[in-house]
Amino acid sequence: MKVAYERGLHELGDGLFAYLQPDGSWGWSNAGLITGSGTSLLIDTLFDLRLTREMLERMRPVTANQPIQQAMNTHGNGDHWYGNDLLPDGIPIVATQNALEEMQALPPATFHALTSAELEPEVGRFVQHAFGRFDFSGIEGRLPSVSFTDRHELRVGERPVSLIELGPAHTAGDAIAHVADAGVVFTGDLLFIEATPIMWAGPVANWLNACERILELDAAVLVPGHGPVTDASGVRDVQRYLRYVRDEAQARFGAGLDAEAAADDIDLSDFLDWGDPERIAVNVATIYGDLDPAAPAASPVELIARMARWRARH
Repeated sequence: MKVAYERGLHELGDGLFAYLQPDGSWGWSNAGLITGSGTSLLIDTLFDLRLTREMLERMRPVTANQPIQQAMNTHGNGDHWYGNDLLPDGIPIVATQNALEEMQALPPATFHALTSAELEPEVGRFVQHAFGRFDFSGIEGRLPSVSFTDRHELRVGERPVSLIELGPAHTAGDAIAHVADAGVVFTGDLLFIEATPIMWAGPVANWLNACERILELDAAVLVPGHGPVTDASGVRDVQRYLRYVRDEAQARFGAGLDAEAAADDIDLSDFLDWGDPERIAVNVATIYGDLDPAAPAASPVELIARMARWRARH
């Protein structure tokens, strides 16, 4: 189905909704709402309280009679859970165990400190470009209350919803929500549409396998973590990018280039219309880590610095 890529709440049919935030760049994530028999399940909150409050207000015409009584966070990146503070008191919030551990390791206070810190100018400019539009002050960071591994079955009224763990891939704990009776999947950041995927965790083989698992569900409508609503073609685009970067990175690893030089050298002209191309620096670093597990891993701050330098050079 065709869903306009415009900010706000969009009905998908069968009591399902997507909340979209163009342009899908850093921090501008999507969320979802699944309704059934007088109740709702929210899929993800947003990066800060202002954005989440606005989303919940726009959902109110639906949730006034079908209140949010459950929530699910698809993974541990803050743009999919920092808004949990505003969820109704006492409702269960579900995520994978690996996502929960990542949330505990990267609370909102970390991003507040990062965006307030004195950084090397090039890195500081990039941090403000990526995260400076969000307000991380005053966020407590309400964690999920229910964790799972592999699979978790929910009911939204009489409607079954399957939560399926497909990470590690984008992060250590990626999961999707499959609404089989409606033919819809909320994929979290296993799908970036019209934006460059970023592979914080990997390995790339797992992400490619996760894409195959999504395709096997044969859902007509896929709500990505970032970008417009898509279908199977969007999954294949992500696979195409991941396979290309994997093959190009492996070739440069074999030629003896370091990860930063390899990221500079890879031709991204086939993906020029995708946002945030600097993520190639992180993707190559992750692939190099898989190729040489004994090498010390770059810290998150160093990975941000590499993206900043890539962006400045290109």
